[in-house]
Amino acid sequence: MRGTVEAIERKLFLDGLVKCYDGTESDDGLVSDEGAFLACSFWLVDAYVLLGRMADARRLYERLLTLCNDVGLLSEECDPNTGRPLGNFHQALSHIALINSAFNLNETAKPAIQRSDSSLDNSRNETAVNLMQAEGIGRNGPRV
Repeated sequence: MRGTVEAIERKLFLDGLVKCYDGTESDDGLVSDEGAFLACSFWLVDAYVLLGRMADARRLYERLLTLCNDVGLLSEECDPNTGRPLGNFHQALSHIALINSAFNLNETAKPAIQRSDSSLDNSRNETAVNLMQAEGIGRNGPRV
């Protein structure tokens, strides 16, 4: 993963944000001066967390937060020089990535470790089952 992050930083960084791809190396008919893709930038935050590069992760995350509009919405892309929203607006993928990055930055264990810990998964499943049973949801149907 370290090599992938280094390649992203080398080839896809655009003023500190991440482009979806390098349009100059593709013959897709689209304009090559595409903006930074916000979901990709949030995914880089997550990769920094997994690599233990917490200062880089927080710095990029804080920069991405400045791209929210006055009511907290994000676009699909932005002009990295001006912060002007580009592409689809508002973009759910950008918001999902923001939420995931916030979670990953604030958990004490790394996300990949959390997901791979089967005892943690089992306790979460048991908690969910217990809550469902308390609400009367399950084999016997909801409580009336």
